[in-house]
Amino acid sequence: MTTFHTKAAMAALCTLALTATAHAHATLQQREAKAGASYRGVLRVPHGCDGTATLKVRLTIPEGLYSVKPMPKAGWELSTTKGAYAKTYQDHGTPVSQGVKEIVWSGKLPDDNYDEFIFVGTVAPDLADGTKLYFPAVQECERGTANWTDIPKGSERVNAAAPMVRVAATAMAQTDAKSEFTVGAIKVVTPWTRATPKGAPVGGGYLTITNTGTETDRLVGGTFPGAGKVEVHEMSMDNGMMRMRQLPKGLDIAPGATVELKPGGYHLMFTGLTAPIAEGKPVSGTLVFEKAGTLNLQWAVSPIGASAAPAGGGMSGGHEGHQHH
Repeated sequence: MTTFHTKAAMAALCTLALTATAHAHATLQQREAKAGASYRGVLRVPHGCDGTATLKVRLTIPEGLYSVKPMPKAGWELSTTKGAYAKTYQDHGTPVSQGVKEIVWSGKLPDDNYDEFIFVGTVAPDLADGTKLYFPAVQECERGTANWTDIPKGSERVNAAAPMVRVAATAMAQTDAKSEFTVGAIKVVTPWTRATPKGAPVGGGYLTITNTGTETDRLVGGTFPGAGKVEVHEMSMDNGMMRMRQLPKGLDIAPGATVELKPGGYHLMFTGLTAPIAEGKPVSGTLVFEKAGTLNLQWAVSPIGASAAPAGGGMSGGHEGHQHH
């Protein structure tokens, strides 16, 4: 009986040892990222292949992480491969349609050593809470290759899982009909938009901005789900006619000033919509300021044709006219 229990215990220990070995593969240190925020990825490589040194580490960047920059490593050669994104993102107000898709570090990491490989990027603001971003990683060694590239479907288990990061929607506090968001000296209150009919190529955004700082800042753009670009526009009366123009340099917010973006005045235009803006459900997005940087926020969505106080002439007519330009 003693022998039986001893053998059973040894078998259990072996199983645990094998399990630990199987899980000792390339992983990302930070397993969660915020939508619309920067992400610092640290790829951890704990060992080589079959007892031999790692000579090359390849990391594939998934769609949804853009403007990626790898960190050079002393003694290692760094190279990247760039390609087109599936959609256009906004990087501090500048549209970006391509970027780093693969990073390769070439050097030598002995099997009995551990090392980390670092990169930074921005998580797309329109990714849903719980989205999983997989980063297939490959170690090329003196003898053999370790492929950590398996991407599970649903709840299935895989043997060589690619490093994964779970996206968490940025927490946004809202109270009743008012919402407030801040970045640096900039405070934004009650961002809202209208639902759009099917096929509409543009939408409009409204909010109130206060600069609590001592320097002038400038609203230069932002991001909105399904929009190719976020532009700052102004509507004004000219000889009795309502006219609209884009502000290519953005909108200045003076120190201590409060500026309201509303129908019939300053507003944001979401251009190149690929899907209608749906009524009711808040939509995550960003605003980009020249000094304060990127502000993550949520847009409340009102019904088609809805107005906000003060109404000031509405958006519909001006945007219909703009579609012809």
